[in-house]
Amino acid sequence: MKQEYVIRIRYVYFPLHPETPPAGQSLQALFGASEVEITAMVARLKALMDQEGLPFHPDRNMTYNSRLAQELAKWADARPEAEALHAALYRAYFVEGKNVGDMDVLLDAAGQAGLPVDEARRVLETRAMRQAVDDDWTRASRVGVTGVPTFVAGKYGIVGAQPYEQLARLAASAGAVSRQ
Repeated sequence: MKQEYVIRIRYVYFPLHPETPPAGQSLQALFGASEVEITAMVARLKALMDQEGLPFHPDRNMTYNSRLAQELAKWADARPEAEALHAALYRAYFVEGKNVGDMDVLLDAAGQAGLPVDEARRVLETRAMRQAVDDDWTRASRVGVTGVPTFVAGKYGIVGAQPYEQLARLAASAGAVSRQ
């Protein structure tokens, strides 16, 4: 998207399932669904990921509390390594099935992104970004975000994983300038 349009991406964090315990929870327990329903849901998600060329491990059956990952990402957002951290967190969760609420997983992602691991540890241990993420949660709630991802451009928004063409239409409708 950034290759075709002059846009600025800003992440606003959202509590999708903040009640998820630190050790994680099966998707069946989270959604109160059968194994067949979860298998179908994961297959739909995999198809969307495949369509966009994104890696995805289809055998996932767990979800994890992402609060600490959000705090780490919020801290990194002001740094040049932010995109690399988001990619490392995506890979850890969606490809490797790791618990993104686990300190070691988060510090490994920070290191992969080129962030100073000792500083990342301090941010997580002191919960330095707690209030900033709380503010994001409040902002997301106030504007009516109900799911992730939600894409907002100008006064327009769409919810859910979307094909590239849909995101391009959103950017254009908000007046994004094409680089071409």
